Amino acid sequence: MINYNDLISSLADSPLQHWRADLSQQLHQLITAHNNGNLPRFLAHLDALPDVQTEHNILTEDSIGVGHAHELSPTQRTQLNASLQGLMPWRKGPFTLFGDHIDTEWRCNLKWDRVAPHLSNLHGRTVLDVGSGNGYYGWRMLGAGASRVIGIDPSWLSVVQHFAVNHYMRDPRHHILPLTLEALTPNIQAFDTTFSMGVLYHRRSPLDHLEELRNTLRPGGELVLETLVIDGKEGESLVPEGRYARMNNVWFLPSVPTLIAWCRKMGFDEVRCVDITATTADEQRTTEWKPGQSLADYLDPKDPTRTQEGHPAPLRATLVAQRPWGGRLARYGF
Repeated sequence: MINYNDLISSLADSPLQHWRADLSQQLHQLITAHNNGNLPRFLAHLDALPDVQTEHNILTEDSIGVGHAHELSPTQRTQLNASLQGLMPWRKGPFTLFGDHIDTEWRCNLKWDRVAPHLSNLHGRTVLDVGSGNGYYGWRMLGAGASRVIGIDPSWLSVVQHFAVNHYMRDPRHHILPLTLEALTPNIQAFDTTFSMGVLYHRRSPLDHLEELRNTLRPGGELVLETLVIDGKEGESLVPEGRYARMNNVWFLPSVPTLIAWCRKMGFDEVRCVDITATTADEQRTTEWKPGQSLADYLDPKDPTRTQEGHPAPLRATLVAQRPWGGRLARYGF
């Protein structure tokens, strides 16, 4: 049920051909030697999806859509709902499958609407989506004209959720790989656009992350970087001593000027901040498809401008930058 044969085959005679052998071996090892005890359960839900073919795919609206309600029998609808609910929690979306709406924790369409106007035209581009989750943004990238989107995310649940959606989309242009950026073959230098949204603050070394992102891009390729920031001057950055908004893997929250300086130092040109937006409960909240706690539970109930730990509440900035055409690091004046 989990295989990438179509992807590996399609890399031949493409700008990613040099990645083909390494990726094939790496994916084989990951799939055969995984140690995720939940994966068999995830795959059982994937296997239980009713087999229905449809010609109706929607990639350009807020909710990624596939199929019409009338294309499912009552029995098939019951099977579909049981499988999708078995793959909870659904964090990124929303999706609508055969008329059934998956109201995800994150209304990712809001972020996409903020980011999309500032992108270079994605038509015909090969895109890498780092920290892709279940692939919502990748579908929007295809809807904007991208020719291929490869997402990477170490969460097997996210990978299987993508396989569930693509079970009906049947779109060979979009894949989610169970990998981290650090695990990719170094210096691929072949993607036209690389997205890293919601990843940088989880990295112990943000400068290493920026270098790894630069090395995924061809000369002239575009980076889209979105991360948590603080309000401050150049050189300022928050390093939470303990948790941040109840997350224990948050390392650096720079000011926007600091983040721009980091990008320039790591060899990016034309670095610009295109959006700064505070995260609100309108964008991130508990739903039927993601029960439990969400943003409102992570903030100080007496002061929603602060987290439970007393840090500034989540503020997110999006930067767009370019890998230089010459491939040299501008900071050294070469």
